[in-house]
Amino acid sequence: MSQIDIRSPKHCAKKGFHFNFKFLNNKLFKILLTLTFSLLSLFLLLWFILHPSKPEFILQEIDVYQLNFSSTYLLNSSIGITLESRNPNQRVGIYYDELHAHATYKKQQITLDTFIPQFYQGNQDSDLLSASLIGNGLPIPPSLGYEVGRDQAAGKLVLRVTIKGIIRWKVATWVSGRYMLNVNCVTILPLGPLNPMGSLSSKQGTQCSTKI
Repeated sequence: MSQIDIRSPKHCAKKGFHFNFKFLNNKLFKILLTLTFSLLSLFLLLWFILHPSKPEFILQEIDVYQLNFSSTYLLNSSIGITLESRNPNQRVGIYYDELHAHATYKKQQITLDTFIPQFYQGNQDSDLLSASLIGNGLPIPPSLGYEVGRDQAAGKLVLRVTIKGIIRWKVATWVSGRYMLNVNCVTILPLGPLNPMGSLSSKQGTQCSTKI
């Protein structure tokens, strides 16, 4: 009968039979790194192929219900706006988060920020957004009243509507990170003796500029 020779791991190590954990760790790390790089490359490739375009905004209507001075340094304002939001992309949806809007005159904010509820916009969809921009007793520089007088003499009032917020792109089930959205809409309203302050309305369909 042959003798059974049993050796402990210690004896095997002496003869060179040992498991190389360092080699396994390096190999596993390279596999994970390659897999991660491949996935990132795939996402980037899809992103550049789809190349999402910026959303488009059009100021369809603006109504100035109130814009007067309660004193030399305080302004009361009430402005209604209707905007059309368009998604020009064929394969990319858009999530709109944390949107808010306000109106400015001569680089001076004349309404408080108004929150616009978040929404999702599908491929090549369009939505109408309405908001009431209000400002009661807002502090202003005295020169603003002088500027209004000049515009009334010129027969026009230039207002700017600004929308800021966050958007996220959606491709199939993948949703991108958060991107800052900045929309600026400039509108010119007729102003004069027959169109006094506080009673202005315009339906222009003004194209707004969009930055991301």
